[in-house]
Amino acid sequence: KTVSDNVALPLMIAGLRYSEIRKRVRAALDKVGLLEREKSWPLALSGGEQQRVGVARAIVSMPPMLLADEPTANLDSHSMERLMAHFRELNRVHKVTFIIATHDQRVMRWADRLISMEDGQIIRDELVCTIAI
Repeated sequence: KTVSDNVALPLMIAGLRYSEIRKRVRAALDKVGLLEREKSWPLALSGGEQQRVGVARAIVSMPPMLLADEPTANLDSHSMERLMAHFRELNRVHKVTFIIATHDQRVMRWADRLISMEDGQIIRDELVCTIAI
């Protein structure tokens, strides 16, 4: 399947109309910087691009909560900033709650709350000030 087909899958399963699926898929791909790759095959993409396809597929259906395991893996700094800004926008505008598991220290500055774990135990749990966007 193409990148576009991969991102469309959750919407097709949900039974949305083709016109709505196309609009949402293109918007999600644009948000992750892959609109120009919509007709590409996933194996032709870099690791970071493949990661962004997965993020687009996760956000395209606008879930109330999104659990993201290392969403910034394989992303350069620009792509990471763009992704986190989009997550912030989805949180602010559409009230999507994000729970992000990551080792990426760059992501920490985007958090409203940080919970750090070590050896399966919580070692830090605090509300933090976030950057203004």
